[in-house]
Amino acid sequence: MYRQKRHTQRTIRTAAVAALVPLAVACGSEQGGQAGGGSSSAQPAAAVTGVRWSIDSVTVDGTTHRAPTDAHITIGAGGRSAGSYGCNTFSARTEVEGDRIRLSDPTATERACEGKPMAFEKTLARTLTDGGELKTEVNDGRLTLTASDGAVIRLKRSEDAPLKGTEWTVTTPDTRSRARLTFDPEENTVAGSLGCNEVNAEATVRDGHITLGVPAVTRMMCEDSLMDSERTLMKLFDSTVEYRIDHRTLTLTSENGISVRAVAE
Repeated sequence: MYRQKRHTQRTIRTAAVAALVPLAVACGSEQGGQAGGGSSSAQPAAAVTGVRWSIDSVTVDGTTHRAPTDAHITIGAGGRSAGSYGCNTFSARTEVEGDRIRLSDPTATERACEGKPMAFEKTLARTLTDGGELKTEVNDGRLTLTASDGAVIRLKRSEDAPLKGTEWTVTTPDTRSRARLTFDPEENTVAGSLGCNEVNAEATVRDGHITLGVPAVTRMMCEDSLMDSERTLMKLFDSTVEYRIDHRTLTLTSENGISVRAVAE
């Protein structure tokens, strides 16, 4: 009787341990699943929205159409997206849900740009806004949008032009100006043309600001419009200006409110 009782107790303890093992595994699996889900769960909206995407191509019915250089889109998290088909700019109402986006009610300019493939613009516009939901897939800085009919738009993240080493052509205040500026990537200097005269000066870049030194300038005389623009640019020097780069556009704003805009060449 004693041996049988001990055997019975041992059997009960073994069964209890066996019952606990699956429970522990199940708990561990549940926690592991949560941890794994946290590390691998995608957040498409955050990965896709608020980024300027350059459009590489559109593939429709098996034919790939290459995009012009300026084609791009920024998918907005706030309900609107905006961009360029390559020539004409556009905006559209935007809905983002999980890994799907829907663009609708587009508005666009109606310019005809020489040397731009206008047929591409129509193809891109239809694919973006007429195909219903677009499935998003982000991989290594590239975005793929796939429509329900199989059409595919391929895009890549568009980086801002670097301040230093880029030749910046001044477009504002005078679009006719031939002014250009280049910040040296190794020296704290800036050099270029004010539209008529050549210029160089010290330029220290720090925390979104550029401290420009007293300029050394040639002394040529040009037509009045160029000289007016040059005098405006001269007011940026011997002071600290705020700078901002948006893709390929540089904006310099002086402490007294003068704003100069330039584009990367």
